[in-house]
Amino acid sequence: MNQIPSNDQKEAMKPVKTPKVPKLKMPKGAKEPNSFLSNLLTVLVVLFLLTGLFSGLVSSGVKSETIALSELAQDVNNQKVASISVSGSDLTIEYQKLKPAPGATSTEEVAAVVKKSKKETDSSLTDTLARYGATAEKLKVVKIEIKDPSGALYWMGKLLPVIIPLLGLLIIIWFLSRQMRGAGMQAMSFGQSKARMILPTDEKQRVKFKDVAGAKEAKQELAEIVDFLKNPKKFFEIGAVIPKGIMLMGAPGTGKTMLARAVAGEAGVAFFSISGSEFVEMFVGVGASRVRDLFKVAKDASPSIIFVDEIDAVGRVRGTGVGGGNDEREQTLNQILVEMDGFEPTEKVIVMAATNRPDVLDPALLRPGRFDRRVTIDLPDRGDREEILKIHSVKKPFAEDVNLKVIAERTPGFSGADLYSLMNEGAILAAREERKKVAQFDLIRAIEKVMLGPERRSHLLSKKEKEVTAYHEAGHALISSILPHADPVHKISIISRGRAAGYTLHLPLEDRKMQSKKEFLDDIAVSLGGYVVEKMVFGDITTGPSNDLQVSTALARDMVTKYGMSDKLGPIALEGSGGRALFGRGVEDKEYSERVSAEIDAEVARIMSEARAKAEEVVTKYRAALDAIAARLVEVETIEREEYEKLVLAFGIVAKKKDIITPTA
Repeated sequence: MNQIPSNDQKEAMKPVKTPKVPKLKMPKGAKEPNSFLSNLLTVLVVLFLLTGLFSGLVSSGVKSETIALSELAQDVNNQKVASISVSGSDLTIEYQKLKPAPGATSTEEVAAVVKKSKKETDSSLTDTLARYGATAEKLKVVKIEIKDPSGALYWMGKLLPVIIPLLGLLIIIWFLSRQMRGAGMQAMSFGQSKARMILPTDEKQRVKFKDVAGAKEAKQELAEIVDFLKNPKKFFEIGAVIPKGIMLMGAPGTGKTMLARAVAGEAGVAFFSISGSEFVEMFVGVGASRVRDLFKVAKDASPSIIFVDEIDAVGRVRGTGVGGGNDEREQTLNQILVEMDGFEPTEKVIVMAATNRPDVLDPALLRPGRFDRRVTIDLPDRGDREEILKIHSVKKPFAEDVNLKVIAERTPGFSGADLYSLMNEGAILAAREERKKVAQFDLIRAIEKVMLGPERRSHLLSKKEKEVTAYHEAGHALISSILPHADPVHKISIISRGRAAGYTLHLPLEDRKMQSKKEFLDDIAVSLGGYVVEKMVFGDITTGPSNDLQVSTALARDMVTKYGMSDKLGPIALEGSGGRALFGRGVEDKEYSERVSAEIDAEVARIMSEARAKAEEVVTKYRAALDAIAARLVEVETIEREEYEKLVLAFGIVAKKKDIITPTA
């Protein structure tokens, strides 16, 4: 399967690294949404534990039987009672220890029995027992002890059963009132800014221009902003006013956020970072309130920088009819425009924003006086890629064979985020194989993993499928080597990666900012190489070329409708670069007739037909080379560039050494 990584594919695979920054302090008393329930459960558990503990303490001791006073008087007369303890009206009676019956084997005494009773409160114990028939002579041999009931333990025993439940109830009421105050503070802080702040004294998160490789022109533009924040008097004296807003535009992963942080780091000012989507809430007016609060905090902390990432989330063109006249997003955008107009010339607050969709922004954002300075950040060239790789390799131990220049040459079209992912994947591969250093081989494999996905060696092909895949990829490689404007082959493999059963990696010798019509036509012919070979060699077609057909057909349609490369329709752009999204698919407003639409379809079919004929001609002429490449692939599964060039050289095919540039009138 031919794999020409498109920009869309690369953008979808970028792992953007977002720096962690400390959030602004929450208002005093504010709580997380789930803290109320957890605190209430905690209070209930503690209350149950205290109640159980107290119940255990109160009920601890020897359980005793309660008897009537008449029975007690009878036991006194029978000389069974040894002592009586009086505590208020409570009586504790200890009986005589009983001796074993005659003839028993044990000589031990039986333990004494303790019973409870209550006396009359208006008379003494002796008078009470006397009224129940106890004689004075019998009472004299009974030991009577009077205990003072006025001690602290007495009052604790009386009051604790009342105090503990009351105390638990008071604790629950206190927690509930605290939660109500927290909820009130949250409601009051709902419209406050959610921006994350990086202080100029935070060395761990401070970024400077030296930490951001590439983007030389963008750094030069932003250096003026740094100079203004450091020396504003120099600009004011000459009558110059620094731009209030700077719009950073570029593909995802090109370093827009890092550059904004680098401006704050170089100038040594506070940096407020927030995403465009964080302004918008389900309640009307919250976004505008957060905008006002953010600008107020930034003015109080001036000199400072406000950075709004993905501003297209709130800055899209107004009046599209989506959301009605009370659209929260539009209100938020209006408030941003008003706040930027409200800046005084002497206020040292710079607003920076980033987007990869500048075409959808509202014109009012980009007019002079707001985001009037636009800085475009392109994908890094070969030299910039090498510098970015050096930055990302600072903490990685490399083997002696690592050559970052070679890696930079093999990664055209990679963004800074792609290169970071590449270095990280290389280190992961080395660690997985229990090695202490990252080798060149790890980085080469990491390139393919970032572009195409991980290897699927467990996905075994049958003998027939392996042969079809080998011929398919050999067709791509052979046509790419023959056609003059196609890119040279770097690697061929029939090992599954991602969703592809095999792949052919061909990269340009030099970075290109523009592509010509001849290059597009050769690329389409290369994409159809697998389709043509399967039909010519096996007389049948598999599902393998499906992605090739999609890529090549889309490229042919772009040639006709966007780039004006159709001889029949002429230099006219019939479709824009973007459109609406409906059910996950792009929808374009066609501004041409059905007749022109039919002509476009005919032109696309003609381009595809001519490319197919060109591919068939190459395969027919160099059939022996095709068989040799396919046989070698079946044998070794992977062919690198050096081996491939030696293999095709035997059939008179010389590898490309430089790009062919054909001047046009």
